[in-house]
Amino acid sequence: MKNEYNTSEHLVYLCRYHVIFCPKYRRKIFVDGIDVRTKEIFLETAKSHQFEIMEMEVMPDHVHLLISCNPRYGIMQCVTDLKRDSSYKLIREFPSIRKRIPCLWTRSAFIATVGSVSLETVKQYIESQKGK
Repeated sequence: MKNEYNTSEHLVYLCRYHVIFCPKYRRKIFVDGIDVRTKEIFLETAKSHQFEIMEMEVMPDHVHLLISCNPRYGIMQCVTDLKRDSSYKLIREFPSIRKRIPCLWTRSAFIATVGSVSLETVKQYIESQKGK
């Protein structure tokens, strides 16, 4: 994993997130080629909305992603874009999904930040700045 900072206008950032979300009722629908197509759609969406999927694993009943995104855009917007685009395309391309569940995704997601330094290191740095 690269440890390089990203830049945009008036901003230097390193924002990485571990994201997990599941299909409705946690149905095991990502099989028989749907998993492969899901990955393709996710990569297309990330490219068109200018965020990066650094790692991705599509399991039969959930998805794991490592996403790097601009904080102005926001991780929830990335998740919304991924869910919206994949739902629309997968249900059109695989009508069998609609027979099993009324909509593709649950409304929830798990999101955790992924740091390049430990919490303890940040605390020590902040504490050391008092005397300066």
